Amino acid sequence: MSYLIGEKQNEKNKYKSNKLHNFTRMVIRFFSILLPLLFLVGCRKNNVNPVPNIPFDITIDINLPSYNTLNGVGGWCYVNGGSRGIIVYRRSIEEFIAFDRHSPEDPNGTCSSPLFPDADNFLQLNDTCNNATFSLYDGMPTSNSSFGLRQYMTVFDGSNMLRIYN
Repeated sequence: MSYLIGEKQNEKNKYKSNKLHNFTRMVIRFFSILLPLLFLVGCRKNNVNPVPNIPFDITIDINLPSYNTLNGVGGWCYVNGGSRGIIVYRRSIEEFIAFDRHSPEDPNGTCSSPLFPDADNFLQLNDTCNNATFSLYDGMPTSNSSFGLRQYMTVFDGSNMLRIYN
């Protein structure tokens, strides 16, 4: 009798073991199909800004005549550096923002003129070659571009020195 009970117990263990083995195989198959699919879906085109990243680190004195327009909120000026020059805008008393004047719609830099503020709205930067426009306030495209402007880091010392770098 105990022999039969032991045999039935063995059959139950085999059944459980077989069930676990089938489940493990199913999970392995599932992940062996799912993981490659995730990698394929994850390998989309890299949407990196097409404007070349030219390393630089400059500090300007906003009290100098060349940069004097930055003394007031809403002022802007051009600074040498980056790919096709930099435009700096003073957003608030303590906040400056800097963008490359190289249009993302002209990745090879073939346009003769870099981005410049619109005559009627200085907060709009124009790309005359590609008919694209961008916001000077945040660098976002306002028309005819899928990329925003390349933005650079700024650090203001609270007095008169502004560091612009990438």
